[in-house]
Amino acid sequence: MNKRKQGLAIIINLLAFIFLQAQEKKPVSLQEAIELGIKNSKQLKNSQAKIEEATAAVREAVERKLPDAKVSASYLRLNSANVDLKTQNNNGGGGTAPNISQAVYGILNASLPIYAGGRIRYGIEASKYLAEATKLDAENDKEEVIQNIVEAYVNLYKSKQTINLIKENLNQAQHRVDDLTNLEKNGLLARNDLLKAELQQSNVELALLDAENNWQLANVSMDLLLGLPEKTELIPDSTLIDQTFTLKTLDEYVQTAYTNRKDLASLDLRKKATETGVKAVKGDYYPSLALTGGYIAADIPKFITITNAVNIGAGVSYNLGSLWKTKAKVQQAEARTKQLEISESLLNDNIRLEVSKAYLNWTSNQKKIEVYAKAVEQANENYRITKNKYDNSFATTTELIDADVAQLQSRMSLIFVKADAVVLYHKLLQTAGSLE
Repeated sequence: MNKRKQGLAIIINLLAFIFLQAQEKKPVSLQEAIELGIKNSKQLKNSQAKIEEATAAVREAVERKLPDAKVSASYLRLNSANVDLKTQNNNGGGGTAPNISQAVYGILNASLPIYAGGRIRYGIEASKYLAEATKLDAENDKEEVIQNIVEAYVNLYKSKQTINLIKENLNQAQHRVDDLTNLEKNGLLARNDLLKAELQQSNVELALLDAENNWQLANVSMDLLLGLPEKTELIPDSTLIDQTFTLKTLDEYVQTAYTNRKDLASLDLRKKATETGVKAVKGDYYPSLALTGGYIAADIPKFITITNAVNIGAGVSYNLGSLWKTKAKVQQAEARTKQLEISESLLNDNIRLEVSKAYLNWTSNQKKIEVYAKAVEQANENYRITKNKYDNSFATTTELIDADVAQLQSRMSLIFVKADAVVLYHKLLQTAGSLE
């Protein structure tokens, strides 16, 4: 049975070796991962496309100040119509209609808006607010992308460290089984104790399979997030959990959030856009004034030819229906402003809650690090004492295995909670609007 276990372990290591050789190894730090992720993020590319759309909307609003010009021309083929001219010539005789068989004409009309009740001006102003809000949304998306990269990177780090710890534990388990096998062959150990050690080795091997599977999934996920080929093996920075963090007070982070949060600033700009939209809608109450001009040319053979017919003037238009139709539009625009004001108030409350939650999670994590650090010391000492007792026949194999498992779990827990500190710190910065 022991040989079979060893054979399985060899096969696992061989397959893992072949898989790793087929991959391109790439050491990557957290900062490098963030830079790559920002560069290749599909979400940020989509955000950039939204910015381009909003910028084009501003240009469209500005272009409404430019003149409109329309050109039309027609060629008409006419039949032999019966035309009776009800006019008198100089001799008092009846008029004779000419034989008209075709007609050609062209018209050019131009109109330059002078005053439109403020709709053009307020439209430009509102579109600029929305464009700036879209840029802030993109900045907010960027912080979200950074946080996602941090979480994925830490997950990759934890997966790699899990494999390293389990391999180390598996090596110890294999040596223990070898030692106990020799004792059992010499009749110095009960068969049941050897089976317990072999069972633990099997459990560790299964845990290693799960850990390697989780690591491969984490690696593929990270490759996709960074825009790298899926066969790239990323090697996270082993010193990730050794960095130190400087923490401010909760109130300082809350005030920083109110100042720096992009989503709050974006919502404020959108509220200003709707307030400007109310003014634009009220412009329907006022008439429109435009400078107009045109040119007409026509040719009807045997009847009339018109050239150089240029006209210029001013035109005023007013839709009387706006007197009773505009009120509902104004109410809708004011309601949208009110909705954004309420949303802004809710977001202020949520910001304080998010920052407080992130801050408490961080402080709780720091306390956990202290507890798990003591737990590691206790587990190491417990294993040393139990191993010493076992070597002197004062402890059972089960007690030794339990001490070994407790030692492994405490070491993994400490690494995990230290790695989580990196995520929680960046999450705190994100909620405060200062992640970058």
